[in-house]
Amino acid sequence: MFARLAAVSFLTGGIPVRAPNAALWLVAFLHMIAGEVVMSASAADRSLILERTIPLENVTGRIDHMAIDLAGGRLFVAELGNDSVDAVDLPAGEVTQRLSELKEPQGIAYIADRDMLVVANGGDGSARLYRAGDMSFLGSIALGKDADNVRIDPVTGHVLVGYGNGGLAILDPTTHSKVGDIRLVGHPESFQLEQKTGRVFVNVPDAQQIAVADLKLRDQVAAWKVPGLAANFPMAFDDTSGQLAVAFRRPARLVLLNTTTGAVTESVDTCGDADDVFFDRKRGRIYVSCGDGRVDIVQDEPPGLLQAGYVATSRGARTALFVPEIDRLLVAAPSHGAGSAAAILVFRPSD
Repeated sequence: MFARLAAVSFLTGGIPVRAPNAALWLVAFLHMIAGEVVMSASAADRSLILERTIPLENVTGRIDHMAIDLAGGRLFVAELGNDSVDAVDLPAGEVTQRLSELKEPQGIAYIADRDMLVVANGGDGSARLYRAGDMSFLGSIALGKDADNVRIDPVTGHVLVGYGNGGLAILDPTTHSKVGDIRLVGHPESFQLEQKTGRVFVNVPDAQQIAVADLKLRDQVAAWKVPGLAANFPMAFDDTSGQLAVAFRRPARLVLLNTTTGAVTESVDTCGDADDVFFDRKRGRIYVSCGDGRVDIVQDEPPGLLQAGYVATSRGARTALFVPEIDRLLVAAPSHGAGSAAAILVFRPSD
């Protein structure tokens, strides 16, 4: 999937090893966490098993989104309330680098073939670019205010950033410049790209709609509403099945939408304060990460969506990242005061 296969150094049995690709760091990662499973055997039938907790020391406040460098085995964590971004070495289970003095970092993306990190700052509306290897600063692009979610267009290589009172900025990572805009009627929250059609689906909760935009036209072409539901923040799209999942907060409900008409095809109750949702196609599941301290596991199979259970996380642990390539769900848990460090909770899906 990613072009860059960087050499990674980690310890296995106390002997330094050079990993030529992502497969080797993954082997080390899996061996390391095998001895750190913290749930009891009686909980082995759960759909998600907590394998390890990676502390984020000296991190206070809300934690927002995450991005992963698969080849390098690094997880990047946007720590909004701490004005920082941490780089976590997943095989070692520790923070190795930190970007400080940011302005409420919210969205984050990693561009593998450039080894570049893009950080969207809500506090000053900037998209800041860094060389991920050494966290050196490459440049900043001013967007106005409230820069938020970030996605990479795999077709053009452009970076899309939701920002302001209604826009998706289109950035060129080569020239470090803004090259276009897609105007919307309100602030965009989560959005997803459909590669084969060149469309982008955007949650616009202020307008109680899911906007559909054409990336080539750089214009909104449709607006879908779901009667009786509001506060649509997280969204996931599955390229294989063409399913679009949107989680609403008022009331708390997960829906699947027809991507031709916008009609609801299925729905099910879910946890409160949802902020991330992911498809696990291997198991026919959908994971919904919620700030009320749980991840809901929804089974997506005939005859329809079924609430299959949940796993407890931590109050305020709203954001997560499911990485199919390593088959892990990573949940960002904030600190709750003295003696309670922020952490990344690593969950292994059971089969």
